[in-house]
Amino acid sequence: MASFPPSLVFTVRRNEPTLVLPSKSTPRELKQLSDIDDQEGLRFQVPVIMFYKRKLSMEGEDPVKVIREALAEALVFYYPFAGRLIEGPNRKLMVDCTSEGVLFIEADADIEVNQLIGDTIDPGLSYLDELLHDVPGSEGILGCPLLLIQVTRFRCGGWAFAIRLNHTMSDGLGLVQFINTIAEFARGAEDAPSMPPVWQREFLAARQPPSITFQHHEYDQVIDTTTDDNNKSMTYKSFFFGPKEIRAIRSHLPPHHRSTSSTFNVLAACLWRCRTCALGLDPKKTVRILCAVNGRGKHDLHVPRGYYGNVFALPAAVSRAGIISTSPLQYGVEGVKKAKARMTGEYLRSVADLMVTKGRPPFTVAGNYIVSDTTRIGFDAIDFGWGKPVYGGLARALPLISFYTRFKDNRGEDGTVVLMCLPEEAMERFQEELKKMTEGHVDGPLDYKPTKIMSML
Repeated sequence: MASFPPSLVFTVRRNEPTLVLPSKSTPRELKQLSDIDDQEGLRFQVPVIMFYKRKLSMEGEDPVKVIREALAEALVFYYPFAGRLIEGPNRKLMVDCTSEGVLFIEADADIEVNQLIGDTIDPGLSYLDELLHDVPGSEGILGCPLLLIQVTRFRCGGWAFAIRLNHTMSDGLGLVQFINTIAEFARGAEDAPSMPPVWQREFLAARQPPSITFQHHEYDQVIDTTTDDNNKSMTYKSFFFGPKEIRAIRSHLPPHHRSTSSTFNVLAACLWRCRTCALGLDPKKTVRILCAVNGRGKHDLHVPRGYYGNVFALPAAVSRAGIISTSPLQYGVEGVKKAKARMTGEYLRSVADLMVTKGRPPFTVAGNYIVSDTTRIGFDAIDFGWGKPVYGGLARALPLISFYTRFKDNRGEDGTVVLMCLPEEAMERFQEELKKMTEGHVDGPLDYKPTKIMSML
């Protein structure tokens, strides 16, 4: 299991932040977000970062200038990103399309790409703030820039593109669509994006009348009397799972399930188990794993092509901490699989109806763990003219959320990087539990005793 080297010390010189406006005039109007977009649980900022190596054919091209100009062109088509969010009645979010622009920072760092990217990626704590500067007053949800972008040149000729998104505006696929539009203009496109953006947020507005057709335990409001982890010192780590590690985790499953369980399900169940053990929770405590499941492609949800809003839900598997910690891995795998299977177009519409009926409740915090797989959405393939990034993906874990990101290590081995955030002591125990799952190989079947112990609610 690879880990990142000790924290590096380097200097970043940043210019004063500026606002990049659309290169042409855009409509001044109010645009409502969907009832999936504006839920309480998405009112936060998401950081993404991409690293690019020097490319001889691009010598003489300044990535800062290229990106700034391409961004201005892209904002003509994605002009809501240049506006500001306001709240209407019942906390309904709307974009005031003011064309005020997005925040942009030009920077230079006295370090090389190869010093930042090793066998895996630092999960962000040690240097993210240097490569994506948190401009004071910009981090709010209302009345603040909806995007913050920093382009940092390295002394080797490589550079980094970092972006912070107000999650209410887009999901990962929507953000990739927008960044790819910037990339198209950076590579010389002159007219319009190859995939024109579609707003149509009324597509996922609550029905009239609302009809909640599922139990949504991801929104259970639970009074938790245990110690708040927010008061503990948190630590961030990233973990690389290549074919060897995935095979080792699969070996803990009954033989007939080793080849039929998806990598996502196996890895999610493993992380849930190790994390639950590491936190040392009361065995009777209810715990949940919420799986981010994309709604695009669902047969009963016809998402318009080019739609860049949020189109996902987080169906939950629910159990007791003691059961997850002590049962064979297959229990967790089955739980994750059943939870994901509940995601349909009707499920997502039921979430939208719940939002307006229940006053946009936040996601459950007590005993909660969220996993989001971004390995297939394209952050690792965005080409501004310098080729594909050596790393492209989420830049930091959150206390309750782990992101999966696609990554190729120095040996050229493709795998998945998982970003994790835990209290310091729990992180040590998590690594010990994970070591048990990823080292060695179980050849024979484990003692698997089917019993109805998990609630896929």
